[in-house]
Amino acid sequence: MRNMHQGRTHQQGPEAMNAPIRYKGYEVAPSAQRLPNGLYAANLTIGTLAANPAPSQTATASGTPPGTSDPSSAPDPQRSAPRGALVSFDALDYFFDERHALAYACRWARMWIDEQRRCA
Repeated sequence: MRNMHQGRTHQQGPEAMNAPIRYKGYEVAPSAQRLPNGLYAANLTIGTLAANPAPSQTATASGTPPGTSDPSSAPDPQRSAPRGALVSFDALDYFFDERHALAYACRWARMWIDEQRRCA
C-alpha cells in the first residue's frame, strides 16, 4: 500500500516529479540531467504565467538571452522576470539520485520566486 500525501505517492517515479508546476504566478519546470560521471545536475526553468515569450525575452542563468552577446541589455535573473519571460538555471547542484536533483530544483524555485515577490 502506498502512502498518499497531498495527492502524490512517496513511490512515484522521476517522470512525475519533473512535470511543470505552478507556484505564485510562475510556472516551474525542474529537470535532472544525467552526466557522464553518473551524477545528476539539477536544472530549472521558471516562467511567468502569460503568453509564450518572444525569443528576446528568454534568458539563461547567466542573464544573456540566446543569440545576444551584450549582457548589459539582457534581463537580470536576480530581478523579477518580465511578464511571459523564461529564466533558466543550469546545474544548480549535483546529486547521486535523480529524484533528489528534481526535489532540490523545486525547492530552489520556490525560494527564488518568494525572493522575487519580496523584493518587488
